[in-house]
Amino acid sequence: MPFQVAMEVPFSESSPKSPSPDNNRQMAFKIRSSKFRHIYGTIPKKDLCYENIRITRNTHDSNFCAVNPKFLAVVTETGGGGSFLCIPLKQSGRVDPKTPHICGHAGVVLDIKFNPFNDNIIASSSEDCTVKVWSIPEDGLKSNLSEWIVDLHGHKRRVGYIEWHPTAENILLSAGFDYKCVLWNVEQAEPVNVISCHDNTVFSMSWSQDGSLFSTSCKDKKLRIIDPRMARVAAESPVQDNLGSRSWKSVFLGDTGRVFTSYHSRFCDREIAVWDIKNMSAPMRTEGIDNASSILLPYYDQDTKIMYLAGKGDSNIRYFEIDDESPYTHYLNSFITSDPQRGLGVMPKRGCNTDRCEVMRFYKLHASKNLIEPLSMIVPRKSSVFHDDIYPPTASLIPSLSADEWISGQTRGQILMSMLDGHVTNSPKVTSAKAVQNKDSTLSQAPTITTYKAVNRPRPEGSVSTQPYAGETTATTNHRSIPASLRNIKQLSTNEEFVSIKNEKSNGVPVDTPDGPMSPSGSNTVKKVWSPTSPSKATTNGFPGGDNENHCRLQSDRFSPEFFQAYLINRDRTSTTSVGCQGTDLCNQKGHSVTHVKKVWSSPQSPAIPRWFGETPTNEAELRKAYFKQLEEIGSLKEQISLKDKRIRQLEEEISMLKLPVAGAESGEGQSEC
Repeated sequence: MPFQVAMEVPFSESSPKSPSPDNNRQMAFKIRSSKFRHIYGTIPKKDLCYENIRITRNTHDSNFCAVNPKFLAVVTETGGGGSFLCIPLKQSGRVDPKTPHICGHAGVVLDIKFNPFNDNIIASSSEDCTVKVWSIPEDGLKSNLSEWIVDLHGHKRRVGYIEWHPTAENILLSAGFDYKCVLWNVEQAEPVNVISCHDNTVFSMSWSQDGSLFSTSCKDKKLRIIDPRMARVAAESPVQDNLGSRSWKSVFLGDTGRVFTSYHSRFCDREIAVWDIKNMSAPMRTEGIDNASSILLPYYDQDTKIMYLAGKGDSNIRYFEIDDESPYTHYLNSFITSDPQRGLGVMPKRGCNTDRCEVMRFYKLHASKNLIEPLSMIVPRKSSVFHDDIYPPTASLIPSLSADEWISGQTRGQILMSMLDGHVTNSPKVTSAKAVQNKDSTLSQAPTITTYKAVNRPRPEGSVSTQPYAGETTATTNHRSIPASLRNIKQLSTNEEFVSIKNEKSNGVPVDTPDGPMSPSGSNTVKKVWSPTSPSKATTNGFPGGDNENHCRLQSDRFSPEFFQAYLINRDRTSTTSVGCQGTDLCNQKGHSVTHVKKVWSSPQSPAIPRWFGETPTNEAELRKAYFKQLEEIGSLKEQISLKDKRIRQLEEEISMLKLPVAGAESGEGQSEC
């Protein structure tokens, strides 16, 4: 169907059901004009393709491919664990089988995405329930890369999808098969919010253009529009009874306030629909495609307003033009090839070739071959000059907001650049929204961080951020003493406590310590996070180890009354001396530098400012946090008391067992004397 024809027939008032002969002569045909009507696809020569790549055979419905103007990343088939290939884009042709891979996951890699603001940063999710962020050297990999820069643990089941924030730097969204979506601050390796509003598996996620909302499609047949900072559902569709049981996808249509969905009906027909987020009671338009069995993956170009539909296992790509007026979708054409596709990688618009009038470039993963083909979608134009009508300003490499600014409630549109010379063309305004508010359910379902790897390594060049964290100096940015995985739960921490760190002098030179606010005692204080519900080892009743008798015997001194007394005293103290030193004077004589470390619940509004003991909460959110903090502390003390009572009962049983033979012996001696 190369084009669409709209026929308008003026009917007679006397006979509305049939046109009159005179009106037949006035029959008018109107063809909708579109500058993208004759768009077509091209396949390059063989030397510009990528051969001999063992593409994964996993049946997951992600793309398995990510691309930017520098690198091409593809999930590959491996014997054990998970790995993916990342090669320079210019390295086309036959790929060496010994090409270095990124291989740090313990399970199969399910999704990969490049950072939209840094071409050298890529994130990956896996069946090992983790999300990892990697830094690619400028000249590519020279050996296998197994050292990540950030490791995010929080999902209890495999992580199927990840999406970077479109305007804020270092904000990442992940969706797992545990029915939860976790919003991460990659810069500080901590969860911002946990969205647990889904009742079943999440099939897709899509950010709005300004990043204030995101949409999800779920197995419970509901389309949801979620506010990530409030961790609540902003709009929700009713259960769509016409949907089948297969995976279905949703994608935001730029800044129009509409969402596009592709799905299978109950009768196994593939259909598309357009929704208005202001009225989710029913779709604005539905349209049938065909009755094939493969899943339709939508790819939306917000610059040209063209929606591309490619099915897994199909050999064609359909494209529709999205309009603001009914019927909202207009079929343009199809690009048909002879080989089926397993997935498609999408090149950002800034990587397209304007000399060829290329408006979109896909990297097709062949389903039956170890081959990746670049497919260029071209608008036919006779002149090779720059056409500003098909190349409006597009998203640039400059983030509109930092992670902390976005978390604090700021919203800003994308910073756009010209496709002609790359200069910035706009300065979007900043609007205010509500800051991140952790809901009650979020606090009770906080992620448990279990990894401590790659936390004290120097931050590589070109990594996620070169700015020091809150409470740190530039000298200690690359050698942070606080583990990144421990910082993951500082926003969800449940206890405040002062402890001390003793730093030895090295050849008469004191070791650098993080600079921070002054404690009440006048010493330097830094933030450190601790959670009694998130220990580094397997726990039972809140403490490492098991509940068996041997463990209780070994830990009897730890759970003695003296331990509880020292715990309560230490909890309320505002400063302590370092271990092994009797006072500050002796510490100074020994050459030690005492740094008081405060374990705090960081406030989202001002994460760099710690809260001291006795300070009254200033708003409802902080009051809620203080309430749940006290509940967690009370629960922890109850567990300790129960463990202490259990130990007392065990000691009483041992004493009773020791008394029995003695009593028997006394009884026997008495009988013999008689």
